Amino acid sequence: MSVLPHYAELRCLSNFSFLKGASKPEELVQRANALGYSALAVTDECSMAGIVRAHVEAKAVGLNLLIGSQFQVECDKPFNLVILACNLNGYGNLCEFITRLRRTSEKKGTYRLRQDELQGKELADCLVVVSPDRGSTPEQLLAIGQWTLQHFIGRCWLGVEQLRTLDDEIWLYKLRQVSNATAISLVAVGDVHMHVRSRKPLQDVMTAIRICKPLTECGLDLQQNAERHLRTRLRLAQAFPQDLLTETLKVADRCHFSLDELKYQYPQEVVPAGQTPASYLRRVTYEGAGRRWPGGMTAKVQYQIEHELTLICELHYEQYFLTVYDIVAFARSRHILCQGRGSAANSAVCYCLGVTEVDPARMSVLFERFISKERNEPPDIDIDFEHERREEVIQYLYQKYGRDRAALTGVVISYRPKSAIRDVGKALGFDLELLEKLGKSHRHWDGREIHADRLNELGLSLDDLDVRQLMSLTRQLMGFPRHLSQHPGGFVLTKGPLSRMVPIEAASMEDRTVIEWDKDDLDAMGLLKVDVLALGMLTAIRKSLELVSM
Repeated sequence: MSVLPHYAELRCLSNFSFLKGASKPEELVQRANALGYSALAVTDECSMAGIVRAHVEAKAVGLNLLIGSQFQVECDKPFNLVILACNLNGYGNLCEFITRLRRTSEKKGTYRLRQDELQGKELADCLVVVSPDRGSTPEQLLAIGQWTLQHFIGRCWLGVEQLRTLDDEIWLYKLRQVSNATAISLVAVGDVHMHVRSRKPLQDVMTAIRICKPLTECGLDLQQNAERHLRTRLRLAQAFPQDLLTETLKVADRCHFSLDELKYQYPQEVVPAGQTPASYLRRVTYEGAGRRWPGGMTAKVQYQIEHELTLICELHYEQYFLTVYDIVAFARSRHILCQGRGSAANSAVCYCLGVTEVDPARMSVLFERFISKERNEPPDIDIDFEHERREEVIQYLYQKYGRDRAALTGVVISYRPKSAIRDVGKALGFDLELLEKLGKSHRHWDGREIHADRLNELGLSLDDLDVRQLMSLTRQLMGFPRHLSQHPGGFVLTKGPLSRMVPIEAASMEDRTVIEWDKDDLDAMGLLKVDVLALGMLTAIRKSLELVSM
């Protein structure tokens, strides 16, 4: 019995390549691990939106995760370019590369990469795998190979897909000719879009949704077969020559980067020269205490302040509190009404800094409800500002820290019953009026469940094969990311360039930028956010005070 070959998958889309990948990052990692892959590269298109979830799962199962992204490069005959980070510097370069493409795009959620704009030096410490289009002529293939060699010499490969199509052998022969002419090695890639073959119907529906056509009219836009899944190593051995499979391990061996290497550092601007974050926080806290209690504070309050300061310093959250203090001080200097809320009201330090208005001398507060060593969760201070003037605070943060060090947190908008039923039903050719009624029958409070009993009310039966298919595909699509939006006001601020930790893209709102990670990703990576929220009632209060003073 022959030994199964070792293999590392170098090209793989998750469902964070919105409406292209038909599997979650976690599913891909679990499947690759179950198949005994040596490594898996999650390479969403011009994106790092799903990489944290893949990283968390890979750590849990012990799989070697390669960090990268893939791009469609525009030229005479467009080709696919996979970029893999070798180390921390390479990852930072890749994130900045994605940031540049996303922020210069004319439309949110898109990018455009022209061959003549791509220089290898901006992607130092990265490896590239170039996969030409099968419709390329020999002259175009040779030109792509020569260009690749010119810009990425010593760190480039030609990717070969073998997807059980009639021209597989001819395609392999053509790429071997380019390899012989340029000395660029060939490497096997799966062009993976799903973790298992059975996701092919969902992948087809997602294609129909993406290109806004019924499934019956998609034609050649659909994948020819279901081979773009994580195949068993036996099937890979049957599909690829051994040298191409072995080459995947050589590529993987040169990639040593892990997201664990990212070290979050808070901005230093909030600490005056000559002081430490701890000493300055203590100073402004006691200055605030003097204003709060002009006649002197009680021993109970002083004990509470000292207890809180000790825990804040022990957990290294001083700069976070100082940042919140700075934001509130700015708002008050502009006469913008603001108010901290939530569990921060349990903090005497927050009261002294002017963030909250709950006097700890008049009630019993439990600081551990806000920050606890045992819970090991970062503090979360929600600050409400007048909704008509919050933008002044947001732009202050951009001006103070720069757009390369400050951005709003992303929010992944996922499919819920109403949107999933509508999109899947349109792809399958169901009547739009019927889909509208079926969607409306699922209310927000129904959660993420599809209720079969609502079908009977509309004259639909699960005995109908088309209806069963609608329900099955809708359930599969539920929870899949639909697009990336922006958090209501959660800001991430960093000491160094934020764009080297996570790509930043333009938000749909003018003068806003947003990172590609959401709140849960930030918690997993240990990044802190400051919530700058809007509250209409504060605007109403301000206008009422103005009317009274007239």
